[in-house]
Formats: sequence, C-alpha cells, structure tokens
Amino acid sequence: HKWLQEGEVPDDINGYKKKKFFRDVNHYYWDEPYLFKRGSDGLFRRCVAEAEVEEILYHCHGSSYGGHFATFKTARKVLQAGYWWPSLFKDTHAYVAKCDACQRAGNISARNEMPQNPILEVEIFDVWGIDFVGPFNPPSHGNIYILVAVDYVSKWVEAIAAPTNDAKVVLK
Repeated sequence: HKWLQEGEVPDDINGYKKKKFFRDVNHYYWDEPYLFKRGSDGLFRRCVAEAEVEEILYHCHGSSYGGHFATFKTARKVLQAGYWWPSLFKDTHAYVAKCDACQRAGNISARNEMPQNPILEVEIFDVWGIDFVGPFNPPSHGNIYILVAVDYVSKWVEAIAAPTNDAKVVLK
C-alpha cells in the first residue's frame, strides 16, 4: 500500500514483476486509513488485516447472522459484508472445517432435509373445506345434520341443514 499512499515503487521490483505490480495496483484504492480492492464484480471491498479475519469469519459463519453455512456461502457473506483478503476462501474453508457446532451437526442427509415443495398460490373461494356436523337430536324440520363449508383463504363459512350426511346432499 506504500505505492498508493506515497507513490513510491518498492525497491525490490523490476522487469516482469514491475509490469505485474502496475497491472495489479490498478485494482486497489487507498482511502486513509483503509486499503480497498475492486473485485471482479466492480465493487470495492476493504482489505482486512490478519488480526481481523477470525472475528469477521465468526460473524459471517458462527453468529446468529451467520447461520453456520458451508465454505462458499460463508465466503460470499464475507464479500457481501464488504471485506476481502488474499486467502479468503482458504481461511473460510479452514474456519468452517474446525467449527465445533458444524462438526457436531454434520451434513444434513437427504432423508432429514426439509422437502422443497412449491408454495401453491390460491385465490379466494378456490379451495374449500367441507364436512358434516351431527347428528343432532331432536331433528329440526327433519334435518339432523349440518353441512359446513369453509373457504381456506378468506375463512368464509357456509352452513346448511340436511336430513342425511351423504354425497347427494353435497351435490345439491
């Protein structure tokens, strides 16, 4: 960061290393007191000192925000949080591999995984729950059952008295 801060080229660079240095330095930006790197997505992320890595990985993996996700998702959270360092993926892999909670839980097998069923979108009055209630004694006008229908979305209720609890009543 000395070049970005003071404009001085390091003494130990020449030839090919000098070309590579000037090509790489274009991806960095110095804003006192931090160094930022432009990623392949065009976003600038703060370059992190080694002393900060453990805490950042904790917040992006082990905290309640982190969620104990695997290497790539945790690394993506680090990048989304605006941080970068050269060994990001290697360090993230090592951190996840030594996470006590993750080691105890292990991988979720397909048998224990939540089913990935699509959520059905239904409109009002599309889906009804229908059932008979009864028999009631004494009968009222010859009716001893009540046919109850409830709309799943609006919870609208319809009820009619019926003499029997069979399909003929439902079809009426």
